[in-house]
Amino acid sequence: MNSDFAAAHAAFLQWHLRRRKGDRRRRLEVGHAHAEKLFLENVWWPAFGHFDHLHPEYEVADFRDGTRYLDFAWIRNSIRLAIEIDGYDLHQRYADKQKFSDDRIRQNHLVIDRWDVLRFAYDDIRARPRMCAQMVQQYMGAALGSDVQSLLAPLSAEEREIVRLAARLAPTAFPPGDVCVLLGVEVQKARRLLHGLVRKKWLVPAGDGRKRINKYILAPGINTWPLSG
Repeated sequence: MNSDFAAAHAAFLQWHLRRRKGDRRRRLEVGHAHAEKLFLENVWWPAFGHFDHLHPEYEVADFRDGTRYLDFAWIRNSIRLAIEIDGYDLHQRYADKQKFSDDRIRQNHLVIDRWDVLRFAYDDIRARPRMCAQMVQQYMGAALGSDVQSLLAPLSAEEREIVRLAARLAPTAFPPGDVCVLLGVEVQKARRLLHGLVRKKWLVPAGDGRKRINKYILAPGINTWPLSG
């Protein structure tokens, strides 16, 4: 297991456990099991490298006036995405017609309540995780396209390209020479653009600071996705 993922996953789970009580906490302790963790490790983490705006075992109203839990909910502004993992438990393979029907009705009610829904088979997140990751990324690209444009609007065209470069390379730092190649400019202009993005808190210098700054990295707290698109 990737050590960065293991540490981030443990912190993610503890953060949500601390904020839940009673049945909601028990549901998270029991419901977030092998298949859900595998989805995060194989699909979500490689795609995004963080768990921002993601909620495990998220409670929603059931169509029968009760409650049910989504495997994951990703919520940002007006966007609500339900993510479900199917096919791990053997009893699902032999589900009766009534359960099959109820499952489809529940999904329809999510759509009626303005949720988007993505469903993944356990076998796919185990054997074809890259395909699953690409599907989630495609969804994010479509859902957040306008948000990205708004976020980058205050920057110049050259600054926007540098930010996208930083997001694509994250967490690897890059030198001014990469900007020279990217934009076709001299190193002096590349450094001016980079210093400007540091002042605007988009980038931070990389290294120990004892020598001239020669590498940069995306500032902490800025999501690499969907900026890298």
